[in-house]
This record gives sequence, structure tokens and C-alpha cells, in this order.
Amino acid sequence: MHTARLCLLTLFFLSLNWPDSIAQDQATKTFHIGGFVDAFYAFDFNRPLGAERQSGFFNHNRHNEFNLNLAMLRTAWNEEHFRAVLDVQFGTYAIDNYAAEPGGLQHIYQGYAGLRLSEGLWLDVGVFESHIGWESAISPRNPTLTRSLAAENSPYFLTGVRVEWEANEQLFFTAVINNGWQRIQRVEGNSLPGFGTQANYKPNAQWEFNWSTWIGTDDTDTERRIRYFNNFYTRWSASRNLYLIAGFDYGLQQESIGSSKLQSWLTPALLLQWRWNEQWALGMRSEYYQDAHQIITSTNTPNGFQTQAYSINVDRTLAQNIFWRIEARYMQSQDAIFNGFNGMNNRNFYLTTSLAVEF
Repeated sequence: MHTARLCLLTLFFLSLNWPDSIAQDQATKTFHIGGFVDAFYAFDFNRPLGAERQSGFFNHNRHNEFNLNLAMLRTAWNEEHFRAVLDVQFGTYAIDNYAAEPGGLQHIYQGYAGLRLSEGLWLDVGVFESHIGWESAISPRNPTLTRSLAAENSPYFLTGVRVEWEANEQLFFTAVINNGWQRIQRVEGNSLPGFGTQANYKPNAQWEFNWSTWIGTDDTDTERRIRYFNNFYTRWSASRNLYLIAGFDYGLQQESIGSSKLQSWLTPALLLQWRWNEQWALGMRSEYYQDAHQIITSTNTPNGFQTQAYSINVDRTLAQNIFWRIEARYMQSQDAIFNGFNGMNNRNFYLTTSLAVEF
């Protein structure tokens, strides 16, 4: 409640000094409408029986059927001092990843309004893409077709108030007050908002360094365990056709409400993309995810989710905005956590192919 009052007071005082010329400023108005469609087919050699290929995954997660991972209608309105974005989504990603959200809220990929406070400084309110991680839900933006274990187990979206500051061409900062760990609606009975930060530094065209954080809880007030999360990644562009991403997530959470004991989870990842001409590219990934205490994952096994994974994908750019990709991925876990025709298995191998169009 105090946070909401502070935000309202901030907006009120800003409005007192808002430039009178804004209402007459029509020259810088722009409106954009676009879209994205990602259709896919996946075959899991464990041959799971359920509708989902494997539990705990939210992208391209159907077995032996043609389906729609993500379809999006995107609209954006920009002025010198205002901006607004509304992206409406459909597909298995929306069904799986927004399962906790009621009704039509599942169809909101992004929906926010923003004010420019000063040069390079914006304040946005609504639902927006998370500031965490090196991957997006929009697959052609990533070096691999399927999402990393780090991305699947950290927020894709947040809801609240966001301040973005582009200090210069090299430095970018974000601060967020939000409704919780990947929530549009707060957890019922939770009165504590989440807080997030981002610092992104690009010293030159070859290097990018990023540190993102989140602190809050995904529990009710009576069960509150504070969660602390860090996401680090470095991107090195060795040339125009070759780049490497090294990422590392590390999180801590109280064992129980009021406890001084913290339980942890972590995930290192290494990703590479090599584009040998304008039409063809190769992606590779090696990663490990350790969540023995099942803070983020839920396996109900003695050792929790402790999994190493490898993937390789070949990409073909059919046109400037049309992408065909195929990927092979292998995962091996300490416990039998993967669904299969003959029960649970500690190994999983599957192939995924996708045709995506962005316009």
C-alpha cells in the first residue's frame, strides 16, 4: 500500500512540471502494428503419454503433434513524451506459462503505458517483458530454438512499475517494483511486492555485460520465504558471424518463514551461434541446472532437479523475417524426472523443428 501511494505521489509531482507543449506535440507520433507466429513440431523419444511433452517446460512443449507455440499481435504507440504497448498472445506457451493467471490475462504478453521523465529516462506501468536473462520468448532472437533451463525457470514477464534509464550508448539501468515472481495477479494473501534491478554495460561492439536481480516472495504472508535471485551473463561477439554467451544464475531462498537458513539453486550455461552465410546458422548450448531443494522446480524426488543438457540446432533464414530451425536436445538428470511411455526416466532426447515469421 505504501509503495502504491509513493508511485502515485511521484506521478502527481511530475505532472505539475510537465511541459505544456506535450498536448500540441503531434510531429513525433508513431504507431506500429506487427506480429509474430511460431509453429512447431517436436518428437520426444521417451514418448510421453500426457498432453505436455515434459512438465516444467513452457516452450515447444508438445509431443508428436503440430502445434502453435506462440502467435502474437503487436501494437505500439510512441510520442516524444509518451508510449504505449499492447501485445496479445495465443498458443501453447501462453497456455502453459500463464496457467496461474485467470481468464483473458493469459493472452497478455505485454501491456503497458509509459512516460518519458527526461532524456533517456522512462517510467512504464503494466505488464512487460522481464529484465532477467539472455533469452526472449520470441524464438528467432535466441541462438538456440528451445529455451535454456535458466530461462524456463526464471520470469519471462513481470507486472508493476518499471523505470528504464539509458545513461549513454554504453550504460543501461532498470528498476522494477512488481506483483511477484512472474505474476500478473499477486499470490492471494501476499502483501509484499517484488523488487528488481538491471545494469547492462556495452563497452564496445564486441562485449556486453549484464547483471539482473530480483528480491521478493512467491508465498503468502503467513508462509513468507524471502527469495534472492541474481542473473549474470556476458556476450562476446568475436565477429559479425560468431558470438558466444556465458550465463550464470544463482538464487537463495529462506528455508521457512523467519529462518536464517538459506537454500540455493544455480545454473551455468554456455551458448554459441555461428552464421556461416546470410541464410545458414549453427547454434550450440551446454548447461547445468541444480535445484536439489526444489525451490523453483518440483520433481518430488530425493535429489530434486539436477540436470545437465546439451543441444545443437541448424537455422535457415528463408527471407528477412521467415526462419526455419531444427534442434536436437539431450538431457540427463540425477533422478528419474522425465515422463515416458514406460514411466519416468533420468534421460531425455527430443527433436524440435519450428517455422517462425516476424512482421
